[in-house]
Amino acid sequence: MTNTSVFRHFLPQFIATILGTLMAASDGMTYGWTSPMIPFLKSNQTHIPVTEEDTEWLETIVLFGAATGLPFTILGVNYLGRKMCMIISAFIGSICWTILLLTHSVSLVFVARFFQGLAGDMCFVAAPMYIAEIAEPKIRGFLSALIYLMMLTGILLVYSVGAYAPYVCVPIIGMVLCLTQVVLFPLMPESPYYLIYQNKKEHAKKSLIRLRGKGMEINDEIADMEKAVERQKTEKGRLQDLFLIKSNRRGMMIMTILNGTQHFVGISVILMNLHIILNEAGSVYLETSLAAIIFAVVMLVAATISSVIIDKFGRKILLIISAILTGIILLIIAVYFHLKNLHYDVLSISWIPAVGVMIYAATFKFGLGLVPIVVTAEVFPTTIKAIGMTFADVIYVIASIISIFVYAALYKNFGMHTPFYLFGCCSFLSVIFVHFYVPETKGKSLEEIQLMLKGHGKKTDEKA
Repeated sequence: MTNTSVFRHFLPQFIATILGTLMAASDGMTYGWTSPMIPFLKSNQTHIPVTEEDTEWLETIVLFGAATGLPFTILGVNYLGRKMCMIISAFIGSICWTILLLTHSVSLVFVARFFQGLAGDMCFVAAPMYIAEIAEPKIRGFLSALIYLMMLTGILLVYSVGAYAPYVCVPIIGMVLCLTQVVLFPLMPESPYYLIYQNKKEHAKKSLIRLRGKGMEINDEIADMEKAVERQKTEKGRLQDLFLIKSNRRGMMIMTILNGTQHFVGISVILMNLHIILNEAGSVYLETSLAAIIFAVVMLVAATISSVIIDKFGRKILLIISAILTGIILLIIAVYFHLKNLHYDVLSISWIPAVGVMIYAATFKFGLGLVPIVVTAEVFPTTIKAIGMTFADVIYVIASIISIFVYAALYKNFGMHTPFYLFGCCSFLSVIFVHFYVPETKGKSLEEIQLMLKGHGKKTDEKA
């Protein structure tokens, strides 16, 4: 195929992915909302009076919403479909942004934030499933990475607009993103895998024709999907199957370690404590809002580069390179703080932490911060995917909370260098895990990945 025909061939999948992940940008705005908004809400310019205790709950209420939404998400993606859950998620998001735009009550802010957490959780389970099931293996990594790029775009939006524009601008942008998905995404096809799972094989064929383009031969691909779903239906999709079946157990182990590693190399800690870290370093003054924007821009650029090359170079190599470079920069920052803690004169190199965290933003998002969300949608079969991805999401949240508490305890009792030493060591340990236990899924169909996890390699004719 010529470049033009290749572009036309992949365009329907790209459009469906973009329209289906606008809610992810909204979720990124939700995640970063407290950073610019808490100072505003605590100022004498606010129209929503808050107490110190209120501000402490504004971040955690989102996590409670995400946890509460887990059973609804599992049932929704299996019984309503991936597409419908993505629409519902965006609809809830649009209502929440409307409340934040119009309310003068902190109680309604809490309600909106709670349901934003629920909607975000539904989005980050349903959307990766949908994308992995509509995408061809050649571009599945790139398309799966787009959801994370959209989230980073949302973080950058809220850091920039929230810090320098009037309060109303952020909720208006969030509303526009969500309502655009609510209006346009229903025009996109449902996942053919899901339709086959629901015994709607003719609908699945029509869906695949729309995704691959008219005139494309889809009979072999449909046959492979039907074969894969029929085999996977023998694995009933019960909660206990997540641990009793070898391939599911291995997939769960991979996602537990990868999701845990993301936080135990310090991403939540650095995102939430960037100003404290820079102040502790005694760096040349850099406005917190500007530092946050630069940090978000660097993450977005690195993740964009990674998404473009992930299907060329593979998942494992990006994870390994990212872990090694991230470990090095974390240890450099740790040594700086250690020397400072020992009262060495570090004024001449006080730029190291400021530059270091920006390099960290690049090295982390290049692999460790992007690849896990791609792999999550690949390692679980159709029957257990909703439960597996939801559990992976729970682990992500729990690891985030634990890492923050560990950081606080080590920083308070031993100094800033101690948590950075821990984060650096965790980064290097992840290299060993990725090398020996994470399979390379580049260019493989979802069924081939399942057979790999079962230890069959390419012997697709063997019984699972």
